[in-house]
Amino acid sequence: MTHDSARREPPMRVAAPAWKFFVPLMLAGLAALAAALLLSIPSLIAVFALLAILALYVLYFFRDPGRKLPDGIADGYICPADGKVVSVIEVPEERLPEGRARRVAIFLNVFNVHIQRAPHAGTIREIVRKEGKFINALNEKCSEENEQVTLWLDGANGQTYGIRQIAGAIARRIVVWFPEGEKVAQSERYGLIQFGSRVEIFLPLGAEVLVKPGQIVRGGSTLLASAPKAAAGTAQGAIETAEPSTV
Repeated sequence: MTHDSARREPPMRVAAPAWKFFVPLMLAGLAALAAALLLSIPSLIAVFALLAILALYVLYFFRDPGRKLPDGIADGYICPADGKVVSVIEVPEERLPEGRARRVAIFLNVFNVHIQRAPHAGTIREIVRKEGKFINALNEKCSEENEQVTLWLDGANGQTYGIRQIAGAIARRIVVWFPEGEKVAQSERYGLIQFGSRVEIFLPLGAEVLVKPGQIVRGGSTLLASAPKAAAGTAQGAIETAEPSTV
């Protein structure tokens, strides 16, 4: 089954997992408010206010804004997540043809949109889940040591690529909505990470990376990399020559 791409989307909606947090918080808040009014316990007004603020933050965190694909995308890749690019490096990766990949890492803080989108259309060939630690997602060690889920896709452009969702110090749950063998459209929502995290994309060496460390990007609308060139490895893009420092 092929899903529709995100070329026409509503301006804003809320991801479904929000409601399992929002409803209990609001019910508890309303119960505190009722007790405050019926039993004349003014201190419970503060409890209601706190729970109401937390409930509203849940809606904000799980917001899912519509996005428009950038012009000139061709067979290239878009950013899979909102956040800040923290590193663009070349790494070993046996699943890609030359045994190496261009890896772009994006850090998501607790105020970023946490819905992840497919950078390029393709078929999910493999989903690799790994239990691990919850190191700060700004630390390079988290790429190997933290709890994570990696999707490997056969891209519509004929090139394999990967997307890795990494839990951070606050994030404790990674969600993937599609199984192996499923086809996804470019910019289609495929999952989310709850409460702060990191997303990495592994590209063929022939792809020219168009973002730089420190750049703020938007999932589904920022152009991440050009289509892989026939002579892989000839384009350097914004690749760093040294490993980024750890935090």
